[in-house]
Amino acid sequence: MSPKQQRGEATVDRLLTSALQVYATAGQEGFTVSAVTKASGVSLGSLYHHFGSFDGLAASLYCRCLEQLCDTMNAALYRSRTPRTAIRALVKAYLGFTVEHRDAALFLHASAYSGYLASHAEEIKALKEVKFAGITDWLRPRIEAGEILPTPEHLVESLVIGPLAETARRWLSTTYDEVDLAEAERILPDRIWRTLRPD
Repeated sequence: MSPKQQRGEATVDRLLTSALQVYATAGQEGFTVSAVTKASGVSLGSLYHHFGSFDGLAASLYCRCLEQLCDTMNAALYRSRTPRTAIRALVKAYLGFTVEHRDAALFLHASAYSGYLASHAEEIKALKEVKFAGITDWLRPRIEAGEILPTPEHLVESLVIGPLAETARRWLSTTYDEVDLAEAERILPDRIWRTLRPD
C-alpha cells in the first residue's frame, strides 16, 4: 500500500471514529457535518472526497458498526456445536456487543429509519447479505438434518435477531428503565430455541 493510500485510510478511519463519537455525545440533532469535521480535524472537502456526502459517511459508519456486530456473532456461532448452544451463543454475543460497544449499538439501532440508509440501500443490502450469510450457512445444514424446525431462512433470522434487536433497542433507550440485559441473556436463549426446535 502506498503512503497516499495509507493516509487516505487513516483519514477515513478518523472521520468514522469521530462521527461515532459525535453521535454518541450529541445525538441525532448534533450529528452534523460541521460537528464531525470539527471533531476529526478533517476538512469538508476531504470528507466529500472519501464519502461523496454526509449521508455517505453516515452509511459507511452504519456498515462499519454492522460488520463489527456480525463478526462478533459469527465468531460466537462458529464455536458452537449444537443449534441450542448456537442460539445461546448468539444471544450472548449480541447483548454483549450492545454493552461493550454501546456507541456502535446505539448508532445501529437509531439508524433504522434514517435517510442515509435509504439513499445507500443497495450497498447496505449487499453487506447484510454477506454478513448474515455466515449465520444462515451455519444453520442451513442443521435445518436440512432436522435439528431445527424447517423454516425459511429469512424468518430464522427474524426469530433469532428480532428479539435481540428489540431488547437492545429498549436497553439503549432512555424510555425503558426496566430492561435488564443480564436477565434477558438468561431468559431469551431458551425462549428463542423453543420457536426453532423440531417438534
